[in-house]
Amino acid sequence: MFDPTIYENLKVVIEGAVYDLDLAGVIDVTNRIDRVELSTMSRNYMIQFQAKEDDSTLGEIRLVADTKDLASEILEQEDEYTPGCLVRVRFQVKVENIEEECAEINKCLQDIWGHRPHIQQKVSYLYDSVEQELLLMPSYNNEISLEFGRKIDEGQIDDMRELIDLTLHSIHALNER
Repeated sequence: MFDPTIYENLKVVIEGAVYDLDLAGVIDVTNRIDRVELSTMSRNYMIQFQAKEDDSTLGEIRLVADTKDLASEILEQEDEYTPGCLVRVRFQVKVENIEEECAEINKCLQDIWGHRPHIQQKVSYLYDSVEQELLLMPSYNNEISLEFGRKIDEGQIDDMRELIDLTLHSIHALNER
C-alpha cells in the first residue's frame, strides 16, 4: 500500500466539496472525468457543474498532474523536483455581441478573482446549425479559461473551498449579465 499522492488528496477535497453543494441543492453536477492517461501516466480530473436555478453557465474545475510530478512524489525525489498539480477553472456561456460581452465578462471575472488568474476567452460558432437558423441574432459559444500559472500541493488544500466558492460566485455573475 502506498500513500495517496498530492493529486489524489486534492481531488478528494474538491470532489467532496462540490458534491456537498450538489447534495445541498445549490448546484447540479453535470459531468465528471477521472482519467489516467496510460500513454504518459498522467492524471486528469474534471468536475463540471451549474447553478441549480439557472443552467445558462457551466463551470468546471480541472486538476492535472503530469508524469514528472507523480513520479518524483512516488519515488520521493522532492530534492530534485517539487511535485504538484495544476488547477484550471473554465466556464462556458453563450454570447451574442462578442466585443461588448467578452469585455464585460473579462472585467467581471477580474473583479471576482482579484486580477490573479490569466483569463482567456475562446469564442466559436457552429456554422449551419438548426439552432442558429431559428435565432434572429446568432449566438456564439464562449469558453473562458482561468490559468493560475503555478502548481499547488497539500499546502493549499484549505484554499480549495475558496476556489469552489469563487467558481460558484462567477457562475452566478455570468448568469446575471
